[in-house]
Amino acid sequence: MSWASSTVWWVVVGGLVAVELATGTFYLLMLALGAAAAAIAAHAGGGLSAQLVAAAVVGGGAVTAWHLRRQRQPPAPPAEANRDINLDIGTRVHVTAWNPDGTARVAYRGATWSARHGGPGTPQPGAHVIVAMQANELMLQRAD
Repeated sequence: MSWASSTVWWVVVGGLVAVELATGTFYLLMLALGAAAAAIAAHAGGGLSAQLVAAAVVGGGAVTAWHLRRQRQPPAPPAEANRDINLDIGTRVHVTAWNPDGTARVAYRGATWSARHGGPGTPQPGAHVIVAMQANELMLQRAD
């Protein structure tokens, strides 16, 4: 049994998409775009060299474009201060008094939490915002 070259390319596309789903490597989807371009070139009657060029140009271009896009984006904050991971970040709390060591006890979500001053300057009582959570301790900054 002999497969048409376009069929082989579509099988490669399916394999790359399946591996991407298993690993989460988005770059494999870019390579799958290149393989799809090669399959389309095969459908259009292009020879093996035209198919390989289409796969290399489209797949390589897509990988390069995605890599450059990711380089321009700022890095994500660490997990302890990332609002996408911890929904408590950005929530306001009220500090009635600070201890001399820069800690406080605050009421938050129906419980008393340990808090530490994580902002500039000396801690003052009043409204604060949670900027990070380290273990079970809230890191606070003065709310502006």
